[in-house]
Parts: sequence; C-alpha cells; structure tokens
Amino acid sequence: QVQLVDSWGGLVQPGGSLRLPCAASGINFRNYVFNWYRQAPGKQSEWVALDSPEGDRNYVDFVRGRLIISRSDAKNMGYLQMNSLKPEDTAVYYCKARGNHIGILGSEYWGQGTQVTVGS
Repeated sequence: QVQLVDSWGGLVQPGGSLRLPCAASGINFRNYVFNWYRQAPGKQSEWVALDSPEGDRNYVDFVRGRLIISRSDAKNMGYLQMNSLKPEDTAVYYCKARGNHIGILGSEYWGQGTQVTVGS
C-alpha cells in the first residue's frame, strides 16, 4: 500500500532550525513530484515548496532563502530543512507526492502531518 510518513516536527525557538523527513513506501518516488504544504490554525492550507524528479525547485515567497526542499529517490525520501524559523512558520506541515508519468498522472499521496511550533 502507498504511504507517506512525515515526522520530526517539534518546538523550536525563533531563529532555530528543524529538519523534516518524508518517507514514501509503495511508490517509485522518482516518478513523483514532491511537495511540502502547511496549515496554520484558522488558516487555509498553503503550498510551501516543490522538488521535481528533474531537479526543479520552487518556494513560496515567505520561506525562500530559509527553507530548503530536497529528495533522495534512491531512498524514497523527501526532506524539508528549515532554518531561521519565525513564529509565522508555526503550522502543521504535510508532504505530498504527485505522479508525473503516464499511468500515474493525477495520483496524489499525502503525509499525515507533523506539528512545527516556533516560539519561546
């Protein structure tokens, strides 16, 4: 069965760092575009970052230069390195894989979410 597990969220002080892993199983990760989303309390889900199998990366403006998305297709893993964190980054973070090959186009799989809280 297909499963994405995102984890390693937690409490961090402003200016601190966290690294979130996303472990995929049941899919060939190299055939999927990898994304991170987040949802803060009382707000809609927000796209954060994208990493394609071809190496294309993009970020929402607010996190550009502070958050780094990466992937290891050999390990079926994706990551989000978060630096210089701000209280505004507090949210539940979700990883997502989206198929980009014929036969899996439109297939989407989501992690269960991991809480990141930035504060003292």
